[in-house]
Amino acid sequence: MRRRVRAADGRHLMVERLGDPRGRPIFLMHGTPGSRLGPAPRGMVLYQRGMQLIAFDRPGYGGSDRLEGRSVADVAQDVVAIADALGLDRFAVAGRSGGAPHALACAALLPDRVTRAAALVPLAPWNADGLDWFEGMAPSNVEAYTIAANDPAGVAARFIPRADAIRANPVQLLDDLRRELTASDRMVVSDSGLRTMLLRNYQEGLSDSAYGWIDDAVAFAAPWGFDPADIRVPVLLWHGEQDVFSPVGHARWLGERIPGATVVLEPTAAHFDSLHALPRSLTWLLAD
Repeated sequence: MRRRVRAADGRHLMVERLGDPRGRPIFLMHGTPGSRLGPAPRGMVLYQRGMQLIAFDRPGYGGSDRLEGRSVADVAQDVVAIADALGLDRFAVAGRSGGAPHALACAALLPDRVTRAAALVPLAPWNADGLDWFEGMAPSNVEAYTIAANDPAGVAARFIPRADAIRANPVQLLDDLRRELTASDRMVVSDSGLRTMLLRNYQEGLSDSAYGWIDDAVAFAAPWGFDPADIRVPVLLWHGEQDVFSPVGHARWLGERIPGATVVLEPTAAHFDSLHALPRSLTWLLAD
């Protein structure tokens, strides 16, 4: 079920509700770039597990209005607006890649509403004390985040032409990434069904503009607006140790800071292996 929800400041958010409408709710935060049409188990699987997923386009992506200058923390109030519109009091949150910091924001800032949180292949905060933020990171991401931190306008100059090319031919994004993909990631994205889903996801996310992508990058390379150490709900961190897009050191750092976090590190896995870990993570979220 698809619907538009009005945020507290009047912006519109495009929301997709998947699975059993009477099932236990989980908010699913998409990656960067991405959209509400991102990776998720099939509807029949969700019905069998008695769960519903609520996915939405972050501001500036797909059908959601832009929120210029947003921080990672700003996602919490959008989640509250959607939950209230859908009549959901308590819910779990999950996020993969660029969605992971946003899931952690909800866990930190909405302790009375979030039951559990899962963050797959997460980034750590830009100002993470004691972390070499770029260690093990692919050169393209090092360059993009360095520009985002020092020259936000430069991110727009870099991403707008890329988004235009991806909108015309979404295969372009995977082709751009291919030279930096590990062998494990290449195997994952070579699956035709998964590849088709990823391409639809990217095309939808960038269908109107590049500003969701731009604003994500700038938000990740700035203060997040919350401290992961303040999280008090149960948290699962999953990471592939071969990840070059969000290196495993980020999950290790978060695991040391978030009280009682469950940390799962897969030695042979990389970034896109998180797609296979997602169903298990969703089951963990409803373990209580």
